[in-house]
This record gives sequence, structure tokens and C-alpha cells, in this order.
Amino acid sequence: MTTEIAPWPTRLPLVAILRGIEPAEVLAHMRELVAAGFDAIEIPLNSPGWERSLPDGVREFGAQTLVGAGTVLTPEKVDRVADLGGRLIVTPHTDTAVIQRSRERGLYTSIGFATPTEAFAALQAGAQSLKLFPSTAFGPAYVKAIRAVLPRGLPLLAVGGVTPENLGAFLEAGCQGAGLGSDLYKPGQAPELTRQRAEAFVQAYRQHHA
Repeated sequence: MTTEIAPWPTRLPLVAILRGIEPAEVLAHMRELVAAGFDAIEIPLNSPGWERSLPDGVREFGAQTLVGAGTVLTPEKVDRVADLGGRLIVTPHTDTAVIQRSRERGLYTSIGFATPTEAFAALQAGAQSLKLFPSTAFGPAYVKAIRAVLPRGLPLLAVGGVTPENLGAFLEAGCQGAGLGSDLYKPGQAPELTRQRAEAFVQAYRQHHA
């Protein structure tokens, strides 16, 4: 299965990663993210109570936001995410079975890779976008080199260590956007801090495209 290249499906190609979020806190943080302009949010499956957080987030924000799961490692977890209403599957690795099941269930995929071999294996299996992970271990120069061989227009995200300060360098090198983890959200922080950090990322993205 190959994929016809299509644009990133949301207005802002920045994915908020709420790793470690508690179910009781998820809606407050998602509300701040949406208010700051985010429209793609993932809840990693190694977060406590994710099977409560995900459907709560989908019910509250799914109409306006691409809500789904990260650190999805097996086809069985894909099915569970789909059954709970998630529409986004994000992986840290390249697993063709996960990709294929995601496409069968009609979910949007952002698939982790580190090498050209993994990138093209993911695309052959049907991945709709790719995430270079961990991106800061490779750097913008690696992005620029690998971008030259990837299909034109393919959504490519930098994930792992991206900050408002280095986001522009990854965008300049050829990434369309980024997945944002601990520099956006850490377990236990106040929703107001999530809003402030989200706004800093949105500003950095818009400055690059000004």
C-alpha cells in the first residue's frame, strides 16, 4: 500500500504531546492548547488512565481538533484508540502492521523514523506523514539531507527536543511542523503554563512564516 501525498490535515502543523497527563487534568490543558491555536493533540499510551483521557478529550474537543494517541506500538492498540474515538495515531518507530491497521480503521498516521530505509518502508505501508525522532539527535542538517529524497509535499515533523528557539531551524531545513513534548507540557504543571508555552510555540511558528 502506498499513500497519495496530501497536506497535513490541520491548520497548525504542531502536535501537542500530553505525556503523563492525568485524566482529571486533561480537559483543562486541552482547553488552553485550543485557545492558543493548537488543533492537533496526542495523548501517549504510556500516560496514566489514557483510556479515560482520550475519549474525554474527543468528546470535548474532537469536533475542532485532531485528537489521538501517541506511543502506539501494536495493531491492537490502534483498534482500542479507534474504538475510543481517536483519529490520530503517532508512533515512535516504523511498524508496518501498525500503519496498515491505522489506515484500515481510517485514522491519520504520523510515523516515527530515523533513517531513509525506515521512512520509505513507512510510506510504502501507507503512512500519511513522518516524524523524525529524536530530531535533536540528528539536527536540521540531517533534515535537509533527508528532505531531498522524500516525496515533495510529504508532511514531515521534527519530534524530540524541539523548543520555540530551535523550531525555526527545523522548519527552515524542511520540516512542515513539529511534535512538542516536555518543552510544552510536563506532568503536574499548571494549565496556565501550558497556555504560555503553547503561545510561545505558535509565535515561533508564525514568525517563521511571516
